[in-house]
Amino acid sequence: MKNQITNALSDFFFEYETPRQVLVRNRRVGVVCRLIQLGVLAYIIGWVFIYEKGYQSTDTAVSSVFTKMKGVGYTNVSGSERVWDVADYVFPPQGDSSFVVMTNYIITEGQKMGTCPELKGKHNCKSNADCEGGSFKRTGHGQMTGVCVESTKTCEVLAWCPVEDDHDIPDPPLLMSAENYTLFIKNSVTFPLFGVTRSNLVEGIDADYIGKCLHDPKKAPLCPIFRLGDIVKLSGFSFETIAKVGGAIGIVVDWTCNLDVDVKHCKPQYNFHGLYGNPDETDKARASVGYNFRYAKHYMENGTQKRTLLKVFGIRFDIIVQSLARKFDIIPTLTAIGSGVGIFGVATVVCDLVLLYLLPKREFYKNMKFKYTDTHAQDPDSEAGSTETEK
Repeated sequence: MKNQITNALSDFFFEYETPRQVLVRNRRVGVVCRLIQLGVLAYIIGWVFIYEKGYQSTDTAVSSVFTKMKGVGYTNVSGSERVWDVADYVFPPQGDSSFVVMTNYIITEGQKMGTCPELKGKHNCKSNADCEGGSFKRTGHGQMTGVCVESTKTCEVLAWCPVEDDHDIPDPPLLMSAENYTLFIKNSVTFPLFGVTRSNLVEGIDADYIGKCLHDPKKAPLCPIFRLGDIVKLSGFSFETIAKVGGAIGIVVDWTCNLDVDVKHCKPQYNFHGLYGNPDETDKARASVGYNFRYAKHYMENGTQKRTLLKVFGIRFDIIVQSLARKFDIIPTLTAIGSGVGIFGVATVVCDLVLLYLLPKREFYKNMKFKYTDTHAQDPDSEAGSTETEK
């Protein structure tokens, strides 16, 4: 028993097994094998290493975005002059990565709580029977009192009166001056895997440069100051058209960095995409066009609470940060090489299929490739029983 264990350990530690190889001199099989190997080699070098950067590990960034608008607008509606600054036309004003710039509006001033006729088209009536007291209509402005107002042929409602009339949208937009407003974007990204932190205020961008630059895709691609009219144009929209009823634009800050080179080459690229709006006449067929919302400013007048209601049409800007950093890593490199070496086995499988099943001399190649042991003629433990016979 001891000798058997010793022999087994000796065989395990001091012997090496290797498969027998058969050298086949056949031009067709040789050409097929080399073509497959060349294809696999081209795939490994071209696709895995050059295109997919299989020798690098990747990481995405943790990002923070801060924005600031600048610009002043002027309107004169029915003789009422008004100057609009950032606090008036940006929602919300905190400098978020998603915000709205007002470009048009419908204002209803001096509203107070009371009863008044509903807007025409909201709930028309011929008699009080058509106005169910205490009920609401989804598109209405308040609670119906059960009275049909003869002068307007609409139901009377308990609401903020007079009710808003938003049938006629100002055209051209009241705040066309928004085209010349400027947007400042400050973006910082951190790639935690590589311990790299970058800002879009890269080397060479200082206070003097920011004070005089304006973003241009060709002349000033790194300038973080953007003119709204240029953003809308680069997104494929017409400013006057989108300013009338509103819309949405995505600003993509793209950080695609190769950290195998100097980190100063890790710089952002800006792209602009029209998300929704009405850039052409076909959009008018849609159920809902543009972007709008309402907000009210409440005040007291002679002891009565009143409000000024604004229906705001504006451009919603969503700043989206995309990031991907790459750096050399030995582990994905070895993994890519190992998988590539494994794929080389495809050539062997294909060539074996050709040799053993397709060529005219396939029986000859089978006999050369395989050895068969006859285990029935003798006791397998005897010397004679281990005799090998070729077929």
